[in-house]
Amino acid sequence: MTPLRNWFLICPPGLRLALLFIAGFGSVPGCGGSDSLGPRGPGEIRVLFVGNSLTSTNNLPGVVKALAESDGTHRVTVRGITNPNYGLEDHWNEGDVQPLIESGEWDVVVLQQGPSATEGRPSLIEYSRRFADLGRATGTRVALYMVWPAASRSFDFDDVSLSHRLAAEGAGGMLFPAGEAWRAAWRVDPSIPLYGADGFHPSPAGTYLAALVMVQQLTNLSPEGLPATVRAGSTTIQIDEALVGVLQAAAAEAVRVHAIN
Repeated sequence: MTPLRNWFLICPPGLRLALLFIAGFGSVPGCGGSDSLGPRGPGEIRVLFVGNSLTSTNNLPGVVKALAESDGTHRVTVRGITNPNYGLEDHWNEGDVQPLIESGEWDVVVLQQGPSATEGRPSLIEYSRRFADLGRATGTRVALYMVWPAASRSFDFDDVSLSHRLAAEGAGGMLFPAGEAWRAAWRVDPSIPLYGADGFHPSPAGTYLAALVMVQQLTNLSPEGLPATVRAGSTTIQIDEALVGVLQAAAAEAVRVHAIN
């Protein structure tokens, strides 16, 4: 354990809150489990995101919140604990997520690691189950965020989908089939730019599509008709009007065919 992390572990509560404010969206290592959300608002849904840069890119949690609240009838609280290149085993070993789940303050914990087509499948299944087991006592449910393989490994899509389905079933959790929504969109138009420049992380459109899937499953809002422009903190996503209908229909199809609720 680094000296800095050691210091964070013993920092007083008031300083933790100040550090969280300075750090902005995300978590402060070692301090995250001690910050209570306070009284729950009417109809409030609380969603904790645990993952890596596939979740933090384009502020997916914030986009989910903005879309879910866009009709004025839902209130969604989100938080992300994301670290580059982390798998669920890394988060488990670090220990920052467990106290948050055990607090009972979160309704859904969205779990994400790499594509996990085959080599990462055992870890995905094992640690999804471990996090799910922690949440049973407090009614906190896990949801597996199905991502996608790198563009250079598009042949792995079927195995990525299977890995996340097996993990969701083994954990008794939900399945957010974002990767399947990508495939549904590409069946309409293979040129839709869902990958970012590196051919792995999502473009703004890719994040928007993943968020549509999650919003439908978390709130029962239909993706069709949700705003094409989303502002979430410092992130703004603006989808062309000619494209937004395709993405919204793709999200609805993926949820209808592949989701576990």
